[in-house]
Amino acid sequence: MTKELKHLTTAKYALSLHTTTPELGLAISNFAGETRSQVWNLGRELSSLIHQYLIEFIQPQTWADLSLIAVAKGPGGFTGTRIGVVTARTLGQQLDIPVFAISTLAAVAWSEAGKSQNPKTLAVEMPAQRGQIFAAIYQFEPNTSQLKVCLPDRVLTPEAWQETLANWNTNYQLIQAQSGLAATVTSILELANLDWQEGKCPNWAEALPYYGQHPVEV
Repeated sequence: MTKELKHLTTAKYALSLHTTTPELGLAISNFAGETRSQVWNLGRELSSLIHQYLIEFIQPQTWADLSLIAVAKGPGGFTGTRIGVVTARTLGQQLDIPVFAISTLAAVAWSEAGKSQNPKTLAVEMPAQRGQIFAAIYQFEPNTSQLKVCLPDRVLTPEAWQETLANWNTNYQLIQAQSGLAATVTSILELANLDWQEGKCPNWAEALPYYGQHPVEV
């Protein structure tokens, strides 16, 4: 059975979480003029405080007002990413609503793309462990308000990344994603809404973290 998922009604809301860094980012919107977001630097207390902050943040809305959950799936810190995805999956399962797992790098690209109305290629890099780099390349298409994935999230050595960029066949803007990433929680929400409007309805069990690397040497 196909569900009609073109638009959220003004009575329904979407909630997004960003926990891939020591900061907690939350955003909620009905995409009809009401949107709010907030970021807290919780550090090691993220795991013990996230539920308390969620409960307080969504008010005056309730869990029953939510139509979808969106979460930053990584790359990012191993523990924070896991906490965010597990929380989103739990909410999706309990509320029986879809969960959209969105790339941290895609959210950075989308945030930057919103500053321009011109088509552009966005190469995003972020430090990874052991001297490597998380990298992805996107094409922003303003006419369709879409972010096309040209090079999916991956882990590369600095040399391999530089070679990839040197051989890229279009001009690109290089973005270094290093700090303040939780502020892109609104981009997580907007990218999820674009998928929602296309009729996508991912089950909570499909929301998986992207770590890219083992947290420790093996």
